[in-house]
Amino acid sequence: MQKVALIYNPHSGNHTARRLAQLQEVTARLCATGIDAQLLATHAAGPAAAQALYAVAQGCETILACGGDGTVNEIMQGLVGTDAALCVLPQGTANALAADLGIPANPIRAIEILINAKPTRIPVGRITYKSLDGSTASRYFTVAAGIGADGKFFSTLDSRLKRRYGYLLYVIEAFRLWATHNFPMFAATIRYKSNDALNPVASEEQTHLFSQLLAVRITDFGGLVHRLVPGAALLNPGLSIIATRTRSRFRYLRFMFAVFFSRHKYQQTFELFNANTVECAVIDGSTHKIYVEADGELLGTLPVKIEVCPDALTLLVPQKKK
Repeated sequence: MQKVALIYNPHSGNHTARRLAQLQEVTARLCATGIDAQLLATHAAGPAAAQALYAVAQGCETILACGGDGTVNEIMQGLVGTDAALCVLPQGTANALAADLGIPANPIRAIEILINAKPTRIPVGRITYKSLDGSTASRYFTVAAGIGADGKFFSTLDSRLKRRYGYLLYVIEAFRLWATHNFPMFAATIRYKSNDALNPVASEEQTHLFSQLLAVRITDFGGLVHRLVPGAALLNPGLSIIATRTRSRFRYLRFMFAVFFSRHKYQQTFELFNANTVECAVIDGSTHKIYVEADGELLGTLPVKIEVCPDALTLLVPQKKK
């Protein structure tokens, strides 16, 4: 790190006064080590990506995203395809990417680790979807993209309550969704490479009906979820797809508790696919609105295409303890 911009959302997470004081201390510590650091606040979703791009144009080679997964996701939109490095300082309600990277929640401890983090080029997910205004849009993601019950979950979250109650609201809303949602089905076409050794470029595809689909890019979500998908990782060239075939509330609840206690298995009802791309659409004749989210932010509705963009982003990855 030589020149760093710390970008934060004052409305991400809670205890805003304490968070700002912590960020000011982090900035001061960076400056004390000879790093040119500046603290920038963003007050809406779109400007975070623009602020990151402007900071890069002003010579910042590292952008420190200070907040939760939503803040990180916004800033990342401006950095994909550039040489600038993204660095994560967890301060939000959900900090799945930080948990996966092993970055501590204490910002002072975190910055001491991040100063010596290694710039690593990673692939990122990209989701193309129908936005809420009816237009087609696309977005990059690093944690996960969800369709169905997962998207519905984020469509109902109240941002004010989220700031007030934090992660507890996620748990409450998950159970409220379970009790009230009818889990409508949609069609998903999953494409993956064939295991045919004589024809390694061959691909196969399968179309299924699911009530929930989650395309995962990380190993450890932290919180109650932890290691949701065995084998999922930021450096993987493909997608780890969790797909749910049932509409049964009982089966959903049983699987949720199994996840909380790290005893979940992927079988016929809850399946795991390793895919290159997946495309989802509303079933013919269905009147259900199927919601879509990425990195914990509501995006829009079906139809959707999810894929992986190789060599897309430079991420500062903390060195693992030996």
